[in-house]
Amino acid sequence: MVGTDVHRFDRLVDWLERWHAGRDAAAPEVRLVVQHGRSRAPRLPGGAPFLAHDELQRAMTEADLVVCHGGPATITEARRHGHLPIVVPRDPTRDEHVDNHQQLFSRRLGAAGMVKLAEAEADLVEALDKGVADPLTYALAADPDRPDPRVAAATEVGRIVEDLVRASRAPGRRRWWR
Repeated sequence: MVGTDVHRFDRLVDWLERWHAGRDAAAPEVRLVVQHGRSRAPRLPGGAPFLAHDELQRAMTEADLVVCHGGPATITEARRHGHLPIVVPRDPTRDEHVDNHQQLFSRRLGAAGMVKLAEAEADLVEALDKGVADPLTYALAADPDRPDPRVAAATEVGRIVEDLVRASRAPGRRRWWR
């Protein structure tokens, strides 16, 4: 899932294509749903520029693994559906976004164990191979005594966003908006 941003994210599409092409022919088949947004269409089955909300919900419900960009809403949705998402944040130096907020946000969530961060192609390949071998690797454990995970995920994401905004307003920091 690359989200709906106007910037292309061909790098992630390329990485997925190379991973898929490099899989052992004897390995079990992997069915992909690649929501590629304005990025180039993947040379893989299962590509769609955009998914309607109900299609996105269904795809996440049926998925063993979720790979996504570093958008807070996409990450929260993946977690709400019981996934520890494999996150590849967009990089503004590659014209994939306007600033580095996805990198900062994703690194913070990665350090907190809330996502599997994959900033390099080798990280993504390792995570995908591990997740395909054992899909429970990136599944969030269900705990009946735990509060609603949607509320907990939204609360934690909100706290992290507030911390990042607060840090951006620190003395000596230049405003990133105009």
